[in-house]
Amino acid sequence: MSINIKSTLIELTPALTDYTEKRLSSITKYAEGDCVITAEIGKTTMHHKNGDVYKAEVNVTTPLGRQYNASSEKTDLYEAIDDVRSEIIREIKGGRDRSQTLFRRGASKLKRLIKGM
Repeated sequence: MSINIKSTLIELTPALTDYTEKRLSSITKYAEGDCVITAEIGKTTMHHKNGDVYKAEVNVTTPLGRQYNASSEKTDLYEAIDDVRSEIIREIKGGRDRSQTLFRRGASKLKRLIKGM
């Protein structure tokens, strides 16, 4: 597992790096094997009238070549990181369930075909 963190329009502090790595490292138990996680965190623009708006974007590439991505914009950077983490886990689980269902349907068709012989 490798986690690459990039910051945009903010300074990447050690506390922010640690928090991001800790929250995103749990993604690996839902993905198949070692994956590459690329995170981009920062402000969207510098001219918002209603305060700061932060953005977190995560791209996950699994060893099998599947790619998942999620993004979130919130008024708090830590909330945006938590939100994007839950969204990417939901995407990974959904893709895994879909492929397992397809495999089971194919296996049951094969079993019915063999029974018919």
